[in-house]
Amino acid sequence: MHRAIGTPTARALLLGASLAALAASTASAQYKMTVNKDRLINAQNEPQNWLMMDGDYSSNRYSKLSQINRDNVKDLRLVWALALRGMQDVGQNGPENEVNPLIDNGFMYTSDGWGTIYKIDARNGDHGEFVWIADPGVKHEGNRPQTRGIALWEDLVIGNLPDGRVIAVNRDSGEIIWDKQVARPNEFGSKERLNAAPITAEGKVLVANGAGDGGTRGWLAALDARTGNELWRWYAIPKPGDPGSETWKDKNNAWKTGGGGLWQTGSYDPVNKITIWGTGNPVPQYDPQSRPGDNLYTNSAVALDVDTGKLVWYYQYLPNDSWDYDEIGIHLLYDVNIGGEMRKAIGHFGRNGFFYQIDRTNGSFIMVANM
Repeated sequence: MHRAIGTPTARALLLGASLAALAASTASAQYKMTVNKDRLINAQNEPQNWLMMDGDYSSNRYSKLSQINRDNVKDLRLVWALALRGMQDVGQNGPENEVNPLIDNGFMYTSDGWGTIYKIDARNGDHGEFVWIADPGVKHEGNRPQTRGIALWEDLVIGNLPDGRVIAVNRDSGEIIWDKQVARPNEFGSKERLNAAPITAEGKVLVANGAGDGGTRGWLAALDARTGNELWRWYAIPKPGDPGSETWKDKNNAWKTGGGGLWQTGSYDPVNKITIWGTGNPVPQYDPQSRPGDNLYTNSAVALDVDTGKLVWYYQYLPNDSWDYDEIGIHLLYDVNIGGEMRKAIGHFGRNGFFYQIDRTNGSFIMVANM
């Protein structure tokens, strides 16, 4: 359901002086360019904008803006606020809004825990205005409100919903262009969940099942950005006969509920056309004897060919995990000089207390440091 502009209730979006400065810097910009492939690849060259959840494909989350610094950060004050919806039927804990709003030439795009997407005109220094509100009509009963972010592609705003759907909304009109059911209950009734924010690359929307601890198999899927049709799906827990299945040595089909959820957004290397994600722990979490073996591809960095969904390489941080050490944390992409040689590297702060560097072209180990 698409709603006209109205006054949302309950949840507040607090916008500080940083946003006011950002909006003022773009007030004169012409709102004309769609968020195409070139803009996403070169997102760091548009510091006035924030075009994807982690800032850019390398997931460095770094902004070149300099108006706010160590000397004046103490002077930040609330300039304006808008209330979002999303607090209905949430019980005591409230919806999980773990979102970096996206900014494109003074317009803000954000979502609430029930998957409603908002476009806000933030170009004025003293107030914000809703342009449109797109409500996909998620049923509150049986779903947990949560959002970790949205994505932009050309003229679309793309969001994951708590009921397993993915939607694409026209960024000018707020009309829902496509609506696809992607995550579903497995054969045991355990629900898959789209916990991570989507990422768009090469005309595809990458979405992931993060409900590994809920007794499902983690997976990453690619949807066609224009239609929402599924192009490929890769499972973090291989079925019998697939490469890696030999590392599940149990005789009770533990792979069917094996975990390996992907619940933080991955990175993308546009040169090699691989997307790099971290995977979660195997399940059951604390009973490794019920699933002997290394339990690939849990607790790993995995690189997939964005066009085919084929596994290009993997690096497992912890085989047969019995401590619930998900390794879904951010994988930073950067080039670094090591021993006089420039290496295309990945940096990852592991939950086991170590910092890893991996070669992102082949997944080979470079170095580890104790934090």
